[in-house]
This record gives sequence, structure tokens and C-alpha cells, in this order.
Amino acid sequence: MEKLHKFPDRNALVTALAGEVTALLARGIEKNGRASLAVSGGSTPVELFEHLSGMDIPWKDVVIFLVDERWVEPDDPDSNERLVRDHLLKGRAQAAQFIGMKTRAATVGEGEAECEERLKDVPLPFDVLILGMGGDGHTASLFPGAKKLPAAIDMNSGRQCMALAPLAAPHERMSLTLPVILSAKNLFLHIVGPEKMQVLEKALADGPLEEMPIRFVLRNEERPVNVYWAP
Repeated sequence: MEKLHKFPDRNALVTALAGEVTALLARGIEKNGRASLAVSGGSTPVELFEHLSGMDIPWKDVVIFLVDERWVEPDDPDSNERLVRDHLLKGRAQAAQFIGMKTRAATVGEGEAECEERLKDVPLPFDVLILGMGGDGHTASLFPGAKKLPAAIDMNSGRQCMALAPLAAPHERMSLTLPVILSAKNLFLHIVGPEKMQVLEKALADGPLEEMPIRFVLRNEERPVNVYWAP
């Protein structure tokens, strides 16, 4: 189930979402001594990362992880880790602990075990997890038609990370699985632009969940999803 928050512009969205994330992380630290934040890549979260980097949060007590990652080196322009390091892990936020998904394994499949091992250093479930959404209705690296999509969305798999290969998009990917995503204490979908609103409206309409994997998140009945949108 989703709750849609519409904003007049992207600056208003970023200000509101950054404030909410700040409050939730601070609450997690106060309660448990540490808090965890999972973030997505792409161009949409750049402004949010920049804003968050200056927020007054006890960042030394925050662990940042990725929702998904392309299997490229961390200095590659397509790397989500690079995006986070360039735009979030600076200013006040450079005190945070960042744990990347990309390992030295030659293939993404060979990196699954180490990715799951790295998650042992993250306070789970995530205090805050922020998703994006592609024009094809994918979220994280849960792509429609991907061979391993059924395994990645299996709520009883016991798996936390999984290697997936999109049918069309470049690069093999590592992704958090659906059960890990839906276990987050606070779940957000951050989208901008009229095209993404059209995709969201289609995802909320009737149709097979596998056709648009974001539906697995939007239609789940256990965890509310806060959708933040601006034109």
C-alpha cells in the first residue's frame, strides 16, 4: 500500500524527504545506538544526496548501503558507489560508514556470498530505504523478464543479495532481494517528472506483478510505501 506525497517542485521534495530521513535516522540512533540507510542510484537522488550531506545527523553512527549496484569498478561512471561517494559522503556525511556491494569477484554471481557477508555489518532491518523506479517498472535491480527475478522476489528464499541480469539495460547487477526491501522500517519511493507519474499510475493499475516489479512493493500489505513525487 502506498501513500503519495506530491510537491510543487523538486527542491520542495528534496527538502521534505531529507528532513524526514534525518528525523528517522536520528530516532534510530537514539533507540539503538546506530542506524542504517539504503540508497538507490541514477540521476534522481543526486540532489537529495547533496542536501543530506549537510544535514546535522550523528553520521558516525550511520551505516550506508546500496539498494543495488552495477557490476563495474567503483570508479566507473556507471557505479552507484561512485555516485554515493561523489554526492553524499562529503561534508558532515563523510563521517558515515559506507559499505559497497561491488567485490573483487570477476562475476556478479561469484560476488553474492560476500555481499551477504557484508550485510552482517549493517544494522538490519534498514531504518530507511529509498527506492527509485525505471520507465519499465523496475525497482532496485528487480527487472521485468530477468531470469532470476522469481528467486529475487521469493519472500521465503532466505536470501538478502542476488545477482540479476537485465534483458535490456547494460551491466549485470547485484540487488537487495524483495524480502530485505520490504523489511525496512521506513520505505520510500523517490520519483520525479511527468513520465514517472505515468509509470506509477500504470503500476497502480491492474496487471501482473512480474510485468512491473515495482508492483511487488506498492501492493504489499505489510509495509507502507511513501511515494515522493515532483514534476
